[in-house]
Amino acid sequence: MAVLAACLRRHHLPLLLGLIALVLAAAGESATEVLRFDRAAIAQGQGWRLLSGNLVHLGWVHLLLNLAGLGLIWLLVHDQWPTAAWWLIMLISSLAVGLGLWWFNPELMWYVGLSGALHGLFAAGAAAGAARRQNWEAWALLAAVTAKLAWEQYAGPLPGSAEAAGGPVIVDAHLYGAAGGAGTAALLLLLPRRCQPGRG
Repeated sequence: MAVLAACLRRHHLPLLLGLIALVLAAAGESATEVLRFDRAAIAQGQGWRLLSGNLVHLGWVHLLLNLAGLGLIWLLVHDQWPTAAWWLIMLISSLAVGLGLWWFNPELMWYVGLSGALHGLFAAGAAAGAARRQNWEAWALLAAVTAKLAWEQYAGPLPGSAEAAGGPVIVDAHLYGAAGGAGTAALLLLLPRRCQPGRG
């Protein structure tokens, strides 16, 4: 039981995110309509949609793809930050997605999905690994996420990704999320270790 409790404490971010996303998916289209990034609704004062749009999805396949991505990212980089720092990175990455789409993509009327925030988690973990370890594996992860973002900005979504998700892939959301995650990581790395969330 002690081992299980320790595991839940260490990994509760992906577990809780996954549970919330599954519950919202089970709630159906009514929950999606209330929570998705919706430009008209945000303009009328429903600011929570800037964050909550990250938690709802186009459908079950879209959700499962994002949860698989979350699991893979967590497996690769979860040891780079304590849990409190990861929650901060998740919050800022999610907000960066919403605000980025609001400010820089005025033509976009709505958006759903966790993938933008996931790019923030990946960027934050890869950046921390590269800054601290100075080994090729960490630099390879950072190069991989950078190359993916560059490809998407130049050529659009990865082949087959829109068909797999069941709808259009908003690649700018990936860029904004990654910028939020990497920026948060950079600021945390500049802080004295005792001042970083979860390390005091």
